[in-house]
Amino acid sequence: MPSSPSTTRPWALPSGARGSTRTAASRRPWPTCSTSPRAWPTRTRWPASTWAGGKAVIIGDPARDKSEALLRAYGRFVQSLGGRYITACDVGTYSEDMDIVARECRFVTGRTVAHGGAGDSSILTAFGVFQGMRASAERVYGTPSLRGRRVGVEGVGKVGHRLVELLREDGAEVVICDVSPQAIERVRLRHPEVGVVADARALMTSDIDVFAPCALGGALDDDSVASLRAKIVCGAANNQLAHPGVEKQLAERGILYAPDYVVNSGGVIQVADEIGGFDMERARSKAAQIYDTTLKIFAIAAEEGVPPAVAADRLAERRMSEVGRIRAIWLGH
Repeated sequence: MPSSPSTTRPWALPSGARGSTRTAASRRPWPTCSTSPRAWPTRTRWPASTWAGGKAVIIGDPARDKSEALLRAYGRFVQSLGGRYITACDVGTYSEDMDIVARECRFVTGRTVAHGGAGDSSILTAFGVFQGMRASAERVYGTPSLRGRRVGVEGVGKVGHRLVELLREDGAEVVICDVSPQAIERVRLRHPEVGVVADARALMTSDIDVFAPCALGGALDDDSVASLRAKIVCGAANNQLAHPGVEKQLAERGILYAPDYVVNSGGVIQVADEIGGFDMERARSKAAQIYDTTLKIFAIAAEEGVPPAVAADRLAERRMSEVGRIRAIWLGH
């Protein structure tokens, strides 16, 4: 929806399933917004989640256009859907913003802890990506540890800087890049040993074992895959593959790709847990399942002779089909 409260309009709710979803405030107009809804219907259909998915986009510069009136107007749109769509925060929005949305809407998650919410969902997003990376290391190197591996993290914002923390705790060597000097400085203040390169291109062509895209989407295209030196791609960004077919190029080069909507689903798991009354330990336990799910996808991919991205889609579609059949059961009212 555009960034004027008087002219706001909702975009769409993908599928008729009840959705646990996110709100992104984007500087880019649709359809060029990198955090588009494409990956969301499958993203929330993993064993740790019983929700379908979708994405709401508020067009505008969050630093300039975000206001109480805009957020409350958005809340009224979500409320009008009567619970078929449950929103939370994402790029450009924060838990404090969800508290404002909640003044007009009951169907809000990702609220601040002070208001009974889960708080910052980047905590379990980063944790889930780390679990996916451990599973990838197990597949490639025979051990789930990243100790001694060099990991390149593109984007050290809400999720990326937390991922750096987890990687350093595990003994990984880390090199980063970000368009924000402030984001880089925040990481370097805590970890002066972390390396910095100029941009994503420099990061992908450097001597790294793992590439972790944690900025906006489309990082992996024909040119970047051809020059990528990592053996593993596992990160938090949505829609990492610029177009269909990139997953095959990665496989042909012997690069293991951990599907983005699998490994970055920890944040959705965190905010969805609010619906039943939030418990961090329960949510963290569910997010830890990303490790086993990622290994399962790699096994299916090897067994069926397809890239992991294709195996992930098949697994998610199978689950959606199986769960969808229960809708045919008549409830008698």
